[in-house]
Amino acid sequence: MSYPYGNARRFSGMAFGFVMLSCALAYGAEGKETVSSFKDDYPDIKLVKPVFHRGKTEQITVTGNSRAPATARPAGQTTFSSDRSNYASQVAQSVADMVVTIPGVSFTQGNGPRDTVVSVRGSGDRQSYGLKNLQVLEDGFPMTQPDGTARADLIDPHAYEGVDVFEGPASTVYGNYAMNGAINFRTRKGSDIHGAELGSDFGSFGLFNTYATLGFGNRRYDLMIFGSDVWGKGFIANSRYNTSTENMRLRVNLTDTDRLVFKVVNNQTNAYLPVRLSLNQYQSNPYQQGCYSAASAAAGCASVSLLKNGRYGDKETISPEAAGLGRFDRRTIVGLRWEHDFNPHTTWRNQFTYDQRHVNQPTSPTTFVGPYNSYAVSSDVTNRALIRHSPLETFGGISFDYLDYGYQTYNVMPLGGASRGAMTTESYGHQWNLGARFQEDWHFAPKWHVVIGLGGTYSDIGATETLYGYSAAGMTRRYVTANRFFFNLAPEGALIYAPSKAWTFHTRVGTAYGTPSASNLFITPQGQYGNNTQIESQSSVGVDLGADWHPDDTLRIQATGFYEFYNNELVSQSAGVNTVGTYTFNAPASQHRGIVLGMDWRPLPKTLPGGRIKLSYTYDNQIYTNYTEVLSNSTLSRSFSRNGNVIPGVIPNFLNARFLYDQPDGPAEGLGGYAEVTWRDSYWLDNANQLKAPGYALLNLEVHYNPPARFGWAHRLHWYCEVQNVANQTYIAGATNISDTLLSNGQQAGPGTLANSTGSIYAGSPRAYFGGVRLSL
Repeated sequence: MSYPYGNARRFSGMAFGFVMLSCALAYGAEGKETVSSFKDDYPDIKLVKPVFHRGKTEQITVTGNSRAPATARPAGQTTFSSDRSNYASQVAQSVADMVVTIPGVSFTQGNGPRDTVVSVRGSGDRQSYGLKNLQVLEDGFPMTQPDGTARADLIDPHAYEGVDVFEGPASTVYGNYAMNGAINFRTRKGSDIHGAELGSDFGSFGLFNTYATLGFGNRRYDLMIFGSDVWGKGFIANSRYNTSTENMRLRVNLTDTDRLVFKVVNNQTNAYLPVRLSLNQYQSNPYQQGCYSAASAAAGCASVSLLKNGRYGDKETISPEAAGLGRFDRRTIVGLRWEHDFNPHTTWRNQFTYDQRHVNQPTSPTTFVGPYNSYAVSSDVTNRALIRHSPLETFGGISFDYLDYGYQTYNVMPLGGASRGAMTTESYGHQWNLGARFQEDWHFAPKWHVVIGLGGTYSDIGATETLYGYSAAGMTRRYVTANRFFFNLAPEGALIYAPSKAWTFHTRVGTAYGTPSASNLFITPQGQYGNNTQIESQSSVGVDLGADWHPDDTLRIQATGFYEFYNNELVSQSAGVNTVGTYTFNAPASQHRGIVLGMDWRPLPKTLPGGRIKLSYTYDNQIYTNYTEVLSNSTLSRSFSRNGNVIPGVIPNFLNARFLYDQPDGPAEGLGGYAEVTWRDSYWLDNANQLKAPGYALLNLEVHYNPPARFGWAHRLHWYCEVQNVANQTYIAGATNISDTLLSNGQQAGPGTLANSTGSIYAGSPRAYFGGVRLSL
């Protein structure tokens, strides 16, 4: 694939510099004298309780030698974890089931059954798909492509041991796009499985998931292989789907000082999609019943307008189901990591990942088709030493990732099956990021340790887009070219004080940055393909202040307050259904502030030892402090100050409370369940703060039975069932921001007009019943 801008010489020079710097890091580490080490092994590190720093070693299940780098447990950063016990005994359909109990994390519905929009401190609340403003890892391998795109379709929770969430600005260690932190998903260890597991989930709306896991391991190797195939009809018209996933991880200890980790993930998603609704359509017909025929459609039905000849002229209004809109995507990731111990205190890691995302997405009046091939290579060194009996951990690394893409868009014709008409745009381009990072964690006193670090990334985005226009006179072409270069630095510092085993206090100043992606550069405010190449990278500085109180094994309370200052924050909004995508703009200055609270409590450990309460709560207040929006109609334009307005799309309050009980002994040993309440507050949908998405509260119930070992072969059979949305509430599962409009009299349109703005809302599931069985062999 050729481009009108050449980077071959620059690329080869950087590659040579990367190799040289990697060797220099390794040489320096090998010659550094050290006399101390920790006792945990990466990637087999397993965080069993939420932690704030790596100084409280009793919070980590340890295995082998200390080799975990800063990317696996960043020092000083607010960290929460969820392990398998939180979701293994339920019908875990998506990543939402893995993170629902984690403070600071919320989620909304994306474009597809497992395309969950995971948000950390509001990072993704304003997005219509994927995991944005986060770096996503799996077993330490990058799941975020160089343009900042990560999607949750890959994740079937049955394959995972747990997930760790590192909250707050984190570009020092994680580089570009770690605006609100990072997430690391950990697959199960083969040695824990020690055989095979077969399972099946089934229930409402035609859900049927068949999955299998195979695992073996010892000191020399560990192998986990997982596969699943999920079918469902969906609860909204045109939302049937089939998703298959394969996941494999192999660790081999070549020698006592050398280890290889091989990783493969593959996902095939075939999902038909309804279009997002206006608030009025949602309130009238949330599940889009009676909508197949646009000519005789029921009230509140959504539709798209498609060119009859696929090129120009008359359009036909048609339902998404009749048009065949959907997503038919494939994602394949292959990674290899080599870990080498120069001595008991110094570990060198070298890692390569290939990631291909191939999309075929007729989700609107146009269909989007093309491959996204990316390559990521990194090298880092972790060293542990003593300075006068004070432990010092040093982490340094470099990374390079490259994305090569080429896509085309076509008009969708009203013939069914997402039939393609004429090509509307064609784009080719690249993005690469070259970064370096450094961090020191010094326990300078028995109860204190300090963290300092610095990271930086140079990013290059180059792309061309050809726009095709059609009329009776023929075809026209218009070209848009983007050549953008960004350099960002991210210093950080943290101080941790642990006066006793019961208390830990921490404060941190972190920074982050995120460049626009190529897709942001080619969508205009009208939601059409065109020139938006002027947008800048965003950056933030955040302050965390928190405490962790753990007086005994029955209670843990964690609280963190945060205040973050953003420059040129990237915000997206929808211009409606009959557009090609969301428009992204810079807000010159904004602020995010809030509180994250988590509690894990066994209130009656003697009289009711199986009882437990888990609580997570987040308050998130985000406002514009410097942003003037220009609205236009056919005759005039006006400017409106948004200073002091709440940033739309951000859920200000969300709460999850789970009341659990598991019988620890007696005839009913292994029987358990929980009642769960999830509350999401209402939130604004537009910059002028005129229209809100209503909040909701849901009640879910779950019962499971894991027979004890004394039951012999029956011990291998596990079953579970649950009822979701017990009260059968109608609620909004996901809503993207909408554009304010300017009326002919020069005034902003009010909430009555905005309530008809399409392209925003997906309804959540009505009451649903699910069950499942799992057999261990």
